[in-house]
Amino acid sequence: MSALSGVARSHQRNWLSPSTWHLRTRLVLVAMALLVAICGAVGVVSYASMDMVFNRQLDRQLQQASTRANDFGRPPSNFPNTGRPDPLEARGQAAGTLNARIDGSTVRSSGLIDAQGKRVALSDADEQVLLALPKDSPPVDRSLSNGDYRLIAVETPYGDVIVTGLPLADKQTAEASLVWTMVLVSLGGLVVIGLVGTVIIRRTMRPLEQLSDVATKVSRLPLDAGEVALAVRVPPSASHPGTEVGSVGHALNQMLNNVSSALEARQESETKVRQFVADASHELRTPLTAIRGYTELLRMTETFTDDGRKSLARVQSQSERMTTLVEDLLLLARLDEGQPVKVTDVDLTQLVIETVSDEKVMAPDHIWQLTLPDEPITVRGDATQLHQVLANLLSNARKHTEPGTTVVTGVMLSSDGSAVVTVTDNGPGIPADFQRRVFSRFARADAARSGSEGTSGLGLSIVESIVTAHGGTVEVTSKPGRTEFTVRLPVVASN
Repeated sequence: MSALSGVARSHQRNWLSPSTWHLRTRLVLVAMALLVAICGAVGVVSYASMDMVFNRQLDRQLQQASTRANDFGRPPSNFPNTGRPDPLEARGQAAGTLNARIDGSTVRSSGLIDAQGKRVALSDADEQVLLALPKDSPPVDRSLSNGDYRLIAVETPYGDVIVTGLPLADKQTAEASLVWTMVLVSLGGLVVIGLVGTVIIRRTMRPLEQLSDVATKVSRLPLDAGEVALAVRVPPSASHPGTEVGSVGHALNQMLNNVSSALEARQESETKVRQFVADASHELRTPLTAIRGYTELLRMTETFTDDGRKSLARVQSQSERMTTLVEDLLLLARLDEGQPVKVTDVDLTQLVIETVSDEKVMAPDHIWQLTLPDEPITVRGDATQLHQVLANLLSNARKHTEPGTTVVTGVMLSSDGSAVVTVTDNGPGIPADFQRRVFSRFARADAARSGSEGTSGLGLSIVESIVTAHGGTVEVTSKPGRTEFTVRLPVVASN
C-alpha cells in the first residue's frame, strides 16, 4: 500500500512545473501562445500601417488648410503687417481647424473653429506651445487644452509665421476602434481555437492514452507467479504501424505477445514441477511408511548393541523428518492447485489456547503468554489447516530463539472487523534483507536467529498459502528484540 501511495505521489502534477503537465495541455498552450504572438504581430503591423495612412491623409488636409490660411493672410501692397487679415477667417476651413499668426515672439491672433463654426480663443498655455513650434518643419503632434492637434508652422515672406492645426480626435477614435476590433476578434479567435484545438488534440492524443491504459493494466498484473491471463492489448485503431503512435502501439503489442508466450512457458514449467513434486511426494509416502514400520519391528524383535540402537534411532528420526517434509510438499501442491477449503465455524480463541498449550509441553524452556479477548472470536475455515498455521508460527518462534525467550500469542478484532492473530517474541530478530523473502519456499536464515533444530524452509510458506486460501493476509515486522507475525482472517458475521 505504501508503495502504491508513493507512486501516486510521484505522479502528482505540480502546476508550477510545465514538465509535469499533460502533453495535450502543453500543445494547446503552445498553440495559444503562437496564436497570441501572431495576433500581436498582426495587430502591431496593422496599427502602424493605419497610423501611417491616417497621418498621411491628415498631413494632406493640414497642408491644404495651411495653404488657405497663408493665401488669405497675404496683405495688399503697402498694407502694414499689423493690419493683415486673420488667417482663421479664411474660407473653406473645417470645424476644429486651428490658426494663429505669430509676429516675432508675439501671438497676434489665434483661435480655433468649433463644431458650430464659432471662434474659440486659445489659452495662454496653448499659445506658449505654438510659440515653441519649429518653423518650416514637418507636422508635429502636440497636446492642447482642447485636445491633441497636428500642427505645422510656416514662415511667410513677410516675416511672420502662420500656424495651422487639425484635431487628432477622429484619427485617435478610428485607431482605438481598430485596436478594440482586433482585440475582440483575437480573443474570439483564441477562444474558438482553444476549444477546437483541445478537441482535435484530445482526439489525436487518444491513441497515446490507450497505450498508457494498456501499460498501466499490465503493470498491475501479478506476473511473478501463478497462471497469468495477459489478454490486454492495444486496440487496432492505435496499433497501425503506418503512424508514429501506431508504431509504438504495434511494438507494445508485439512485446505483450512475447511476454505472454514467456508467461505461458513459465506456467507450464511450474505446473510440471508442481506435478512432479506432488507425484514424487505421494510415491515417497509408501517407502517412508515401510521404513518406519520396519524400524519399529527391528527395535521390538531384534537385539542391538548400543551403537546399533543409536543408528536405528537415527534412521527412525530421519524417516519421520522426511515424512513431515513429504506431507508439507503434498499440502503445498494441493494449495497450489487451488483446491477449495473445507470451511466450518472455527473458534479461533480456543484454537490458539490449545496450540499454545501443545507448544508449552514441547518447549518448557520458553515463556509462553496469551492475550485473549473477553468474547470468543469465530472464523470460517479449515480447523486443521488453521491449527497448522498457528503451530508453524509458534514452532518458528521456538526453533529460532534461545531458551528463556518470551513468546506472546494474541487474538483480537481489528477496526475493520477482521480477526487478528499475533505471535510476538523478544528474540534477536530477522535481518532486514531476509524479511522480504521470509515466506518464500525453502528460505532459511538460521544464522540470523539462533537455534539448533534443522528446518526445511517450508513452514512460513505453508502459513502464507493457507492464510491466502482462507482470504486473509500474513505479514512480519522485525527488529532486534521484537519479531511479530500478524495474521488477519475474515470473521463470521453475527446474526
